[in-house]
Amino acid sequence: MSLLSRLRCVTIDVTGTLIAYKGDLGDYYCMAAKSVGLPCPNYKRMHEGFKSAYTDMAKQYPCFGHAAKMPNIVWWRSCVKDSFVRAGYDYDEETFEKVFRRIYSVFGSAAPYTIFPDSKPFLIWAREQGLTVGIVSNAEYRYQDVILPSFGLNQGSEWDFGVFSGLEGVEKPDPRIYQIALERAGNIAPEEVLHIGDSIRKDYMPAKALGMHALLLDRFKTREAESWKQTGAPVLPDLETAQAWLTAENSSDGTFLSSSQDGHISSSL
Repeated sequence: MSLLSRLRCVTIDVTGTLIAYKGDLGDYYCMAAKSVGLPCPNYKRMHEGFKSAYTDMAKQYPCFGHAAKMPNIVWWRSCVKDSFVRAGYDYDEETFEKVFRRIYSVFGSAAPYTIFPDSKPFLIWAREQGLTVGIVSNAEYRYQDVILPSFGLNQGSEWDFGVFSGLEGVEKPDPRIYQIALERAGNIAPEEVLHIGDSIRKDYMPAKALGMHALLLDRFKTREAESWKQTGAPVLPDLETAQAWLTAENSSDGTFLSSSQDGHISSSL
């Protein structure tokens, strides 16, 4: 019996799983600065400044300020301002507002992202198998309303429901976000759901803790993937091989056949 035959729903992460960032953060911050006649900021300092500013902002106002009822643009304005300051660029308010508006606009569009070629075919295939498809993402509303649709990933045709941390007020790895997904899928049992993501901490472990099936994608051949496999987690290179994994018959000892890095089916995990 294949795992597919036992499922009613598939939930899936977005960034690193369906789409990916293209270029560096510094590329977009540089373009924003140049648009108002400023020199490009230092890429390394900008990256480190953003990383620390984002971490602190997410800790103080989690889920993009959901609990504080902070408007999305206000949350990001504060985060971006702090990013520049930490990187050593303290612009006057008028200049910063022009830079920020460019950055906010760009990251609310498809421009900084690319879609993996197997993403849309996999979602369509899953729905054709009779599965309910849900999106579970630590993202704000623009992923749902703008970014996913800009890549032709639309609610009602490629996916059925979404659970976005900025709209729900809870984020991965909190298992409650997966509980919301189960409810939104029709209060189905966790063992009838597979979650696919790219983080063992945010995707695999909390989904498994609820009793869901879980699968990790290693699209970029990361060093961490070897340690993921050592935990017993199924780790596959892409959604095309995930489709084969889902339809493969289980072996005599109860484990499933999975796909190796070269795309062939092999006994595993």
